[in-house]
Amino acid sequence: MALYGDIEVRGDNPFLLFDEWYGDAAGGISGDPSAMVLSTSGRDGGVSSRVVLLKEHCPGGFIFYTNYDSHKAAQLADNLNTALLFYWPHRGRQVRIEGIAEKVSAEKSEEYFISRPYGSRLGAWASRQSSVIKSPAEITDRINTLKSRFGSEVPRPPHWGGYRVVPCLFEFWQEGVNRLHSRLRWRKVGEEWHAEMVAP
Repeated sequence: MALYGDIEVRGDNPFLLFDEWYGDAAGGISGDPSAMVLSTSGRDGGVSSRVVLLKEHCPGGFIFYTNYDSHKAAQLADNLNTALLFYWPHRGRQVRIEGIAEKVSAEKSEEYFISRPYGSRLGAWASRQSSVIKSPAEITDRINTLKSRFGSEVPRPPHWGGYRVVPCLFEFWQEGVNRLHSRLRWRKVGEEWHAEMVAP
């Protein structure tokens, strides 16, 4: 075990520490530890952030699902560089991740889509995400039409699926006294991860 300020590290890569912190964040709270801020940037250099939910993580990356016609997807089409941020205030911790986004396979998107609740599957068809609407009634009307069209078997829309963010940088932040926080950054160099402390 290595100690970086107030951060204890077991193992030689950041995924092990993320697993530990993520599991710890899930214990005994009413919030959702999988909520993460996703930041993207388009061709014009403008940056957008929003909260999405982490659905899977492993050394291969961090997976979330969305509408491929959304604003976030349009920015990712222009620039695959992206950033994630997890904040768990009850533990005094945050994790910042930078990486490259890539679409997951259609098969993987299909597998997750059929596990979603019926209403969420209908919503993926009904909402033309990020487009202008006159009123919420537009969505309600579409959902009613889709219920008649699909019945109980709602297929995955071709414009809906997952992204995997493949990280090249992690930064773990542990709250400290007098704003002297502990910050541990991992950078990927080739196939290896290198840890370094960062001033608060």
